[in-house]
Amino acid sequence: MDNATDSTGISLVCCGLIGTLVADDGLIERSFAEAIATQGVVAGTSAFARRMSQVHRARGMPPGDVLRVLFPDNEARAQAAELAFDRALPDALSRADIRTLPGAAEALDDLRGAGRRVCVLTSLPRRVLNQVLGAANLRRHVDLALSTEDAPRGFPAPDLALAAMLQAGVTAVQDMALVHGTGAGMECGRRSGASVVVGVLTGAHSAARLRAAGATHIVSSIAEVPALLEKLDPSAERALGTENGTSAGDSIAAGGAGTAVGVPATIDVPPQATAERRRLGR
Repeated sequence: MDNATDSTGISLVCCGLIGTLVADDGLIERSFAEAIATQGVVAGTSAFARRMSQVHRARGMPPGDVLRVLFPDNEARAQAAELAFDRALPDALSRADIRTLPGAAEALDDLRGAGRRVCVLTSLPRRVLNQVLGAANLRRHVDLALSTEDAPRGFPAPDLALAAMLQAGVTAVQDMALVHGTGAGMECGRRSGASVVVGVLTGAHSAARLRAAGATHIVSSIAEVPALLEKLDPSAERALGTENGTSAGDSIAAGGAGTAVGVPATIDVPPQATAERRRLGR
């Protein structure tokens, strides 16, 4: 679209990939396990357990950033492990049955049918993004798809969400919603200025973790997001208030799709590697 989208409620919905649209069957964490094994950190050791716990906490971040958390004082080991991860995950995906989560494709169609653009965001490499979208037959259900290679920094920085906004022609950050299943995704949404940041419980992290990272709403899956956004739409709220004599805020607080939660005032993002540094070997 050549012209910028008018600011009338949520016009862009950014959503995650694995754990949001397709099932998270443990492939990512197993690929990290294979990657760190190449550096002598093997299953059954305390070092392995400690680093896999770090992997789980860092889910949603670019693989290179995760591995620099695991090997903070040894850039060479982090780079070698990243190369191993970049081989392991596509290989695992090629042998896996990639399943779209129940109601995900229908939710994407409903969002687009309501006039909202849909963009998939992932901190994984472009190769993985294309592989998953193709295997899950999701390409025709989305307008944009961006990977860690399309922005200077991946989650939890706001860069990917802001890049999606610019490419979609959205004129105001508050017209964007972000849907994800990790704390890093929630932090990206809050730091980008998205007015709606939805945590889905089909991803890697718990409701408590998603709330702590900045989720404004928690839902069971992306299938609930179209109804949630309809409730939050300003025009729908005005109509509801006119009919019932209640304010928009009262109608949302009373319940319905999604659980509204408080958000922290600020969220700190740890220093991240530059795009060139993250893409070593690609």
